[in-house]
Amino acid sequence: MNKPNPLCEITTSDNSVLMNEDTFVEDLARHFHFSLGRDKVQESHLYLYNALAITIRDRLVDQWRKTRASRGHQRRVGYISLEFLMGRTLNNAILNLDLDDTVREALKGYCCDLEDVEQSEHDAGLGNGGLGRLAACFLDSCASLSLPVIGYGIRYEYGMFNQQIKNGNQVEHPDNWLRNGNPWEIAAPEKAIRVKFFGQVDVITKRSGQQYRQWNNTHDVLAVPYDMPIPGYQNGIVNTLRLWKSEATDEFDLDEFNAGSYTESVARKNLAEQITMVLYPNDSSENGKELRLRQQYFLSSASLQDTINSYVENEGNDFDKFVELNSFQLNDTHPSIAVAELMRILMDDYAIAWNDAWNITSQTMAYTNHTLLPEALEKWPVRLFENLLPRIIEIIYEINARFLLQVAVAWPGDSEKQRALSLIEEGHEPQVRMAHLAIVGSYSVNGVAALHTKLLKAGLFNDFYQLWPDKFNNKTNGVTPRRWLSHCNTSLAKLISSKIGKTWVADFSEVSLLRKFAEEKAFQQQWRDSKKANKAVLVDFVERATGVKFDLDMMFDVQVKRIHEYKRQLLNILHVIGLYDRIRKGDTANITPRCVLIGGKAAPGYVMAKEIIKLINNVADTINLDPKASKYLKVAFIPNYNVSAMEIICPATDLSEQISTAGKEASGTGNMKFMMNGALTIGTLDGANIEIREAVEAENFFLFGAQADEIPSILENYQPNEIIANSEVLSAVMHLLESGHFNLFEPGIFDSIINTIRDPHDMWLTAYDFDSYFNAQRSVDKAYKDQNLWTKMSILNTAASGVFSSDHTIRQYRDEIWKL
Repeated sequence: MNKPNPLCEITTSDNSVLMNEDTFVEDLARHFHFSLGRDKVQESHLYLYNALAITIRDRLVDQWRKTRASRGHQRRVGYISLEFLMGRTLNNAILNLDLDDTVREALKGYCCDLEDVEQSEHDAGLGNGGLGRLAACFLDSCASLSLPVIGYGIRYEYGMFNQQIKNGNQVEHPDNWLRNGNPWEIAAPEKAIRVKFFGQVDVITKRSGQQYRQWNNTHDVLAVPYDMPIPGYQNGIVNTLRLWKSEATDEFDLDEFNAGSYTESVARKNLAEQITMVLYPNDSSENGKELRLRQQYFLSSASLQDTINSYVENEGNDFDKFVELNSFQLNDTHPSIAVAELMRILMDDYAIAWNDAWNITSQTMAYTNHTLLPEALEKWPVRLFENLLPRIIEIIYEINARFLLQVAVAWPGDSEKQRALSLIEEGHEPQVRMAHLAIVGSYSVNGVAALHTKLLKAGLFNDFYQLWPDKFNNKTNGVTPRRWLSHCNTSLAKLISSKIGKTWVADFSEVSLLRKFAEEKAFQQQWRDSKKANKAVLVDFVERATGVKFDLDMMFDVQVKRIHEYKRQLLNILHVIGLYDRIRKGDTANITPRCVLIGGKAAPGYVMAKEIIKLINNVADTINLDPKASKYLKVAFIPNYNVSAMEIICPATDLSEQISTAGKEASGTGNMKFMMNGALTIGTLDGANIEIREAVEAENFFLFGAQADEIPSILENYQPNEIIANSEVLSAVMHLLESGHFNLFEPGIFDSIINTIRDPHDMWLTAYDFDSYFNAQRSVDKAYKDQNLWTKMSILNTAASGVFSSDHTIRQYRDEIWKL
């Protein structure tokens, strides 16, 4: 039997592969009737969605193939991230391929609208919050800028969880986003990678007497790649998001099965598949910690091996050009183990000496830090490494030993400095400091907003900054204007295009041209009409999801993001209670009626965050049932907030709540999405808020709260009880909370929240910032009453948002870090 020739390249004529608009209807019918075997459209539209997705994917595949063929020996970047919060793929592909009219026309033959069909697509459960959404925006920009960047992530079978609200409480259910399959992905099992775990390291002596280390008796797992196409904006470029699925090297043990031990026979298969089963398994248990570390190593090892396999295929085993042709961007601390893993591959698999391997590693790794919260920097017990990854911990020890020699030279005799900078944290339970590993092993370390980077240099990583000042740089985050304006806000996008042309979608700096129309009365009215149409869509969405009927003529005040104490959803709901107290007392003369929408998920083990969700829902129920409040205030908590929900919420928002404690939010990207869509921001001087305020100018931003450099001295003598007693509004709010007004039949359930507000050690400064926040909201009320002024401010916000396009950010990565 003849074997296939690996050098034989199959080619296809453009006529058969590059389908066009003329064949779209025919191609859709072929996939619907033959690929899927359907005769008529079902009620769910699922099969029509799948047929449509495959039809569009056909068009992507040809561009995908050509993109890969054109890259050749180019330098490329591997963007390694534990999260990619992609949202729905269908509409993004339609926009970037310019197929909207073609698709809508084709669907008429099935008596369906695109909006109905797209509901059959589940949001991909590949991420949780801003980190994953940023990664998705970056991939869009890389493709739109024709950059050779491949995304590497994990193909989670289940997302974080589906959130339901029962009796005001968050209830988590599995997010089985792959239940109906994923028509966009293409599996490549022939490129599966073996990833090692457990075992032991043996010292092997060659006949020459030379010794080397060998990782033996490992429990190997297969990393099987599933590729997702990432199309650029109407430029013929399709990049790749490669997602790894874990599989056992053997399906099951046949001997065990034949002996009747059915559970034991598939034990190894189940153990392997656990790795990619769930996004962020709870790590409060020992098993949970081990699974998290296995996930991170699995992703890093598979991605690095894949890159090296491609390099060897093109360049052979000579690694002299590896640095020239490759760079890896580590998206936050999760994949930082890649530093040690690249060393292992180079030394163990390719017999490269330590110094040469380190030169390669330290010139190809780049690290993005996304947090100032110490608990998010990740530390793993040494004993966990020694059991799970014995070869990797050896390499980390050696990296640390050599690094500490540098520290000793820089700070002679300073043992405290060595302890502070060491990759190993001493103590009762020695731990590996993963952020330190990433910094030591990378040629670039960047923050994600000007303040964040300043605080990294001055505080969290100051010693490293003193050692290597040239490593540290800032790259303020951005979001893609394709999804976050052109796609999600079509009415506003058309209005903008009518004034400045359509090229702003590819060159978002052009939105600055809107400034000259900010006071044009006719344009302002069109702007308001667009906002009102979007608000009508959100009204329906909120009513379906919560049963609460928002009023179209009220201000829409929105805070949607992960629930966390530093993001201060608690401060938001305290303001709502303050408004409600005024309404109850008849003090309504200067109140601007508003609908308050809050949404976000709390981590399953985060008790305080879940109690805040409960408080928000109890307050909402109380207010919405009070006839005195209905004319002035409505409140809803949107369940299961995700990308698709944000695409509805963002265009309809009047006021964007960006109210984190100063110095705690690294950057934020929701603030940018709201700004792009003409929402005004109320916020602290935190993260990218500072740069947003600078861009839009101070008079178009509602500022409040303590500044980051003031907070240490405030906390030294913080007396919240005194602040509460001296604040008429806050004392009234606390009275309502403490009297059980919002929990009449659930006594004591909010005691921990009350205690936190009154706690002198409350690092979130809820009581301290309350009056400043409440007063800033009164400035919001005043501005919103003057609709011409508010609309002008709204237009100026959109006009100033060009610098927050992810295209702008990625150009900086391209020029200053990746050198593409």
